[in-house]
Amino acid sequence: MGKRVLVVTGDGGESYEAWYGIHRMIEEGHEPVVAAPSKRRLHMVQHDFEPGWDTYIERQPGYGVTADLALADARAEDFDAVLLVGGRAPEYLRHREDLVALVREMAAAGKWVFSICHGIQILVVAGLVENRTVTCYEHIRSEVTRAGGEWSSRQAVRDGKLVSAQTWESHPEFYRAVMSALREE
Repeated sequence: MGKRVLVVTGDGGESYEAWYGIHRMIEEGHEPVVAAPSKRRLHMVQHDFEPGWDTYIERQPGYGVTADLALADARAEDFDAVLLVGGRAPEYLRHREDLVALVREMAAAGKWVFSICHGIQILVVAGLVENRTVTCYEHIRSEVTRAGGEWSSRQAVRDGKLVSAQTWESHPEFYRAVMSALREE
C-alpha cells in the first residue's frame, strides 16, 4: 500500500529536486502532497554548478510546482513521511514554527524524515541533527556540525528514520534509500 508523503517547499525551492521527488513517489505508488506557505503555484528555481565558480549558480525560472496544501493546514497524523526539498526555500521556511513543530512531531512519532540539500536547515532548527550522521550541500555543513551533527561526504546517508542527501546530483543514491525505507513498513 502506498504512503502519503508531505513534500515541503516554497518560492525559491529547487524545481528539479521537487519534481524528481514528486515523480519518484508517484512511480512507486505513493501519494506526494506538496505543502508550502500558501496553496498556490510556486516560483521555483534551478541550481547548477559551473566550472570556475566556488558555489552553485541560480537560474530562473525553474519548473513551477503547485502547492496542494498550506503548511498551516498540514497535520502529522495525515502523513507517513516528510520530504524537505532544497533550494532557497528552507532558508525562510526554517523560521516557521508550525513547520518546525510538524517535523518534530513526525520524527517523534517514528515517521520517515527525508531531506535533500538545503532542506537540512529545517532539521537543524528542529533540533533533529544532534548526534546524527547526515549529509547536505557541502557549503552548509557547518550548520550541521554546530548543531551537534556529524556531516558525511557521502551522496546519501541514512541514520535511523532520517535519510539525507547532498544535492540533486545525489538523486540516484537518495531515492534508492528513500524507497527502501518506505518499503520497510
